[in-house]
Amino acid sequence: MNSEHTSPLEVVILAAGQGTRMRSALPKVLHELAGKALVHHVIDTAQLLKAKRIHTVIGHGADQVRDRLGELPTHWVLQTKQLGTGHAVAQALPGVDDDSTVLVLYGDVPLVRAETLEKLLDGVSDKSIALLTVELNDPTGYGRILRDTQNRVTAIVEQKDAKPEQLAIPEANTGILAAPAKYLKQWLPQLSANNAQGEYYLTDIIGMAVQNGLDVVAQTAASEWEVQGVNNRLQLAELERQHQRNIANQLMTDGVTLADPARIDVRGSLKTGRDVFIDVNCVFEGDVVVGDNVRIGPNCMIKNSRIEDAAEIDANSILEEAIVGEKAHVGPFARLRPGTELGPKSRVGNFVETKKTKLGAGSKANHLTYLGDCTVGENANVGAGTITCNYDGVNKFKTNIGDGAFIGSNSSLVAPVDIGVNATVGAGSVVTANVPDNNLAVARGKQCNIEGWQRPTKKS
Repeated sequence: MNSEHTSPLEVVILAAGQGTRMRSALPKVLHELAGKALVHHVIDTAQLLKAKRIHTVIGHGADQVRDRLGELPTHWVLQTKQLGTGHAVAQALPGVDDDSTVLVLYGDVPLVRAETLEKLLDGVSDKSIALLTVELNDPTGYGRILRDTQNRVTAIVEQKDAKPEQLAIPEANTGILAAPAKYLKQWLPQLSANNAQGEYYLTDIIGMAVQNGLDVVAQTAASEWEVQGVNNRLQLAELERQHQRNIANQLMTDGVTLADPARIDVRGSLKTGRDVFIDVNCVFEGDVVVGDNVRIGPNCMIKNSRIEDAAEIDANSILEEAIVGEKAHVGPFARLRPGTELGPKSRVGNFVETKKTKLGAGSKANHLTYLGDCTVGENANVGAGTITCNYDGVNKFKTNIGDGAFIGSNSSLVAPVDIGVNATVGAGSVVTANVPDNNLAVARGKQCNIEGWQRPTKKS
């Protein structure tokens, strides 16, 4: 920010509207974009600006908003009657210090960038306020920016109050502005509702600023999507795709190969190393970290997980709160549930599910297996159809499998149980007792063949 702008920043977010065009019982600002409520995006952006305080004005569905987002770092302000943007900002001003700069944002404009707002704030001083505008091919519905012969901003006229020649102006008001709090406290009580909507327009302060001899410094947004609001589900979908495209562009700039940039969804934070390949229709949620040379196959869902260098995640796998070690291999059709840690060069194959399981370096569970509450040492092999019976209906118990152990196919390991180092469990066993190191355990009924067996027949 410039040297003149040294006052503390307070942000007022307007989020009280009902959003009738969403056709929803959910307050508009709680509808999600990239897995996060619209107003949550705006609060996050305000935090990036290092605001001294964030005030969020809520009205329709206020209890729902507070219940859902109550832990966010904002002061909730209730607007009991929705009488316009000017009235909404006035509700927050009693909690704003006189020496602050106030930045007004909107809970349904989720993609405005912190860099844009920082430039806007550079235009605020004791002698000026700042206004964010946008050039539109079709500004229908937006307030128009009026300028004098010297190109200075003089006022904003709303669509319903504009004259025909004013409707032809392409420069539109975004509603986002910044001004010294002392001026807002002076001007807002003077607002009039004598207009087509019968509301107190925040935009009327532009004319007041000009009358008081202040400059109105207009900052033009670089992109239309950055200041686009959400009024219906069509616009929400458009912004979702724009947001995902922005993320995809950044990933590719950072060295990631995307099979199709239009078919990736990031609903949180995705940090990637070099030479990563991500196939189509992958979804990333929460905080995901991906190392160098990782390959992720199509249709995978990865949430709050870390994937180390050169690991491979094959198609249709689901990872949640998991750690995949260096050069490990997962899938296809694997599910790693919370608490899973796969060691280097380990493998979890098709239709294998793990939960609270540590698989040591080089160990394998290749097919059709469930490992829950389990620790597997290094270079062990768990055969197809094996399950750890970790739950007795009330409590969970642990299974420990030692280094080099071999578990035969279709075995059931009834926890709590320990399988020793280099121990072997014969296929089809139901193991209920510990198996010492280097032992073979066979726990299955003796086969009996009956000659001349006649199958049952239906009674006539």
